[in-house]
Parts: sequence; structure tokens; C-alpha cells
Amino acid sequence: MSDSTSNKTASLAALASHASLARTWQLSTLFAQDKQRFQRFSLEAAGLFLDYSKNHIDASTVSLLTGFARSCGLEQRRDAMFKGEPVNTTEQRPALHTLLRAPAEQRFELDGEVLSSEVQQVLVRMDQLSQRVRSGEWLGFTGKVITDVVNIGIGGSDLGPAMACAALRPFIKPGLRAHFLSNVDGHAIDAVLANLSPETTLFIIASKSFTTQETLINAHVAREWFLSKGKASDLSKHFVAVSTNTKAVAEFGIDTANMLPFWDWVGGRYSVWSAIGLSIAIAVGMDNFRAFLAGAHDMDMHFRKSPLEQNMPVMLGLISWWYRQYFGSTSHLIAPYHEDLRLFPLHLQQVDMESNGKRVTTAGIPVTSPTAQVIWGSTGTNGQHAYFQMLHQGTDVVPVDFIATIHPSHDRINQHNALLANCFAQAEALMVGHQKDERPDHVGEALAEFRVLPGNRPSNTLLIDTLTPASLGALLALYEHKTFVQGVLWDINSFDQWGVERGKTLAARILPELEGRTSSHTHDGSTTGLITRTLQKKH
Repeated sequence: MSDSTSNKTASLAALASHASLARTWQLSTLFAQDKQRFQRFSLEAAGLFLDYSKNHIDASTVSLLTGFARSCGLEQRRDAMFKGEPVNTTEQRPALHTLLRAPAEQRFELDGEVLSSEVQQVLVRMDQLSQRVRSGEWLGFTGKVITDVVNIGIGGSDLGPAMACAALRPFIKPGLRAHFLSNVDGHAIDAVLANLSPETTLFIIASKSFTTQETLINAHVAREWFLSKGKASDLSKHFVAVSTNTKAVAEFGIDTANMLPFWDWVGGRYSVWSAIGLSIAIAVGMDNFRAFLAGAHDMDMHFRKSPLEQNMPVMLGLISWWYRQYFGSTSHLIAPYHEDLRLFPLHLQQVDMESNGKRVTTAGIPVTSPTAQVIWGSTGTNGQHAYFQMLHQGTDVVPVDFIATIHPSHDRINQHNALLANCFAQAEALMVGHQKDERPDHVGEALAEFRVLPGNRPSNTLLIDTLTPASLGALLALYEHKTFVQGVLWDINSFDQWGVERGKTLAARILPELEGRTSSHTHDGSTTGLITRTLQKKH
């Protein structure tokens, strides 16, 4: 047994023993015993403030968790990622999304290529294109300015830009509307196109390969819709692409001068920082997009330079791993108390579950512990009147991340105070609960048990001064790095997604059968039966 393996085994044994004690702790008691607990277990970085004091941890827990992280080689694997080593081991690629948000003067060379220069060149082209649209210089085929931008993509080519544009709503240029289309369901594109005009609409087709089935189906429907009013020669005024497939882009009718590239070292769920963010740049302006990148870079530097014990992504990752490993927590709730962050939990679902929903280690050996939690959530206070009942009185303990801003982007201060009061109250209620002997006088013994909230349920609270492009960038980078940390602890590759690819392969085989172009009997009985019944009902 190597020294590193021995250290890791010893760390896990110590953590397992410590966890058996920690599971007996009452959070309220921990606060009563330590009046400085809030100060001890809070961090500030890149404009974000994290309170993680409402967790089943103490100083010994933090020491054991960071010791385990070191035995897993977290610091070395973090450094390898930033250096451009092939941390995506199954595809032998680096994962250099952090390079996309590095400052222009930071030179980065890999295998003889100055990648930093390539990144900056794409940003300049994004700037030029977005300025043309925002200034009114870019005109449609009838000479009208663009009022609507439709991003057609799926997965990372949709979720990140859609989330960011929703979050940065106050920064969007007046009179310019951003729309996002991903679902291959025809109802989705009908809803988007219903209130648009071909004369004033610009489509961004976001597909690295320009072969993604869902994206190409929607792109061709959009093309047909446009051609009902315009000519094929007008397509270049209303369609641009983010892709690397020059031939396919040109065949579609897009001027390749309006095609922005990105690289195979950018995973889809990390691509919002690349040219995939073109829709964001058009909507909020390139200065704000660069601020978005700068906020993320600030978090990158904090993650890269800070000791593990004072490292915000590390602590979030360790605590989440702690609950998954030793407390049986199968899901994790993201509860943003900010309407403009309503899509943030959806984007994090892909960032986290597509990254860490894996069953084998980096060596291809089945993992011996549970991996990714289910990430879910929606905005507060809406969630309080939906699923918070389960959080307070259900049989499963679900860790929660509350996210709130101190200063709103509106001037309705009474409403914002009410929002913050609800956010802080829910975190407090999860921790302190409500005991049987606390019932009001008018509640009889028969109903007392129904009102009990056991409490002792963990949460983190993230406070942002104001939701800006920079703070949004820092927030998203925080969760990207948290995901990476957990992947290291489980020794899995957080950068591939073979499960996604399998579904695409099977769908490509079934589609021609549903269209009646081919027939096949190679499916299981259920799939064959469903295809057969669908074809029968169509005729």
C-alpha cells in the first residue's frame, strides 16, 4: 500500500469515527457552547460572504475534512487543472474554463499554442458583433434594427446563458429581448416564435459540432420560419453561429465571418464563459460580460491561492461531501431568495450532476461510496409554500444553500426586508425547529405532536452585496469549483459525460424508425412496443 493510499485510508477511518459522534450533535447546542461560532465558521471571498456555521461540524471536523482532502491530492489536482494538464482523463483533455475568464495580460501557452491569445481574439470578435447589434448598426433584411435575439442550443449551450441573462435582467439594454430555445418539443419553438418578427430577429445557433440533434432540428425550423418572409440570401443577416464546423455552418446559410469558435477543452457545462456567452454579451453589453468574467476570475484566484481551511469552494465541497458520505443525504437544495436567480438551480443541476454523477473512479474501478447528490430548488419565498414542509417535518434531512442579496436592484425596500426576513427565518427554523412544549396555549395535547419540527437540519447561507455581473460570475465559479472538489474526494472524472452520449446514440437510431424510414427489431420488448404503438396511432 502506497503512503498516499495509507493516508487516505487512515483519514477515512478517522472521519467515520468522528461522524458517529457528529450525528448526535444538536446545532443549537453547538451555538450555545461557542459564542464565536458564527465568526469561526464564515468566510468572505470575491464579493461573497458564506455562513456555514449551521452545520454538524466543529474545529476537529474541519481539520479531519481538510486532512482527507490533502490525502486525496486536492491541491495537486487543483493545480493540475489550472496548468492545463489532461484532468479529463478519459478524453485526454485539459479543462481550461478558468482560462476563459483570465485577464488579457495573463499569457498561457500549452503544447506550443498561445491559448490566451486565442481566447482574447474571440472576446474581441464577440465585442464587435454585440456592439453592432446593440448600436443598431446590424440591420435585418428590411432595414429594421434587431429587437429580439434567440439563442438556440441545449445543455451548457442553453442553461448557462439563459441563467445569466435572467440573473442580469436589470442590465439588459432596453428594447432588446433575449430568448432561449433548447427543447426539441415543437411546443417550445411555437411559443418562442409566436410573438417575433423575422424582420427584427437574430438567431444564435450554438453547437460546437453543428450536429447536435435537438439544436439542429430547432435551427432548421427557425430557418423555415424565417424563409416564409425572407430569402435565402437574407439568412446571413439573421443567423450567426457559435461552432467549429465551418462547412456545416456555411451550408446552413450563415456567413462564416459571423461564426465564433470555442475549444474542445471547454466542457459544455463550463462554456458560458466562452463564445457561448454571445447572447449575454449582446443583452447586457461586453463591458458587463467582461465584469462577469472578472468576478469568476476573482473566485478562481481565491480557490487557487487560499489555504483549504479558508477556501470557500473547498469548504462548500467538503461539507456537501460530509453529508453525502456520513449522513445519508441524497439531495441538496439550492434556494435563491432573488427572483432573477430563478434559473440558477437548473444550471447547477448540470454543473453538479453531469460532472459527478459517475460510478467508477479515475482508474475505472467501481466507487465504494455514494457520489453526486440530486441538486434541486427554486426561488424563495415560493418554495416555502411548496416543498419546505418536507424540509421541516419530512423524514429525509436535506442540506440547503440559501442565497440572498443585501441590496436589491429595485427601491421597494419593505418588500426586500420581508424577503430577507423569510430567508433568515427559514434557516433558523430548520436549525432550531419547534418542540412539543413550545405549543401555544390554545393548541391541545392531541395536536401538539403534529406541530413538532425536529430541527437540527443543516444549511449554508450565501450573502451577496448586490447581484451584478461580477458577483454572478463569482457565484457561478464558486459552485463550479465546489463540484470539482467533490469529484477529487470521490476520485472521479468530473469532466466527461458518457451517460449523456449513450442516450444521444440510441435516439439517433430510433428517430428514423418513428419517421418510417427504417425498421428494427434490436430493441427490448418495451421500446419496440412503444415504437410500434406510436406508428400505428399515427396512421
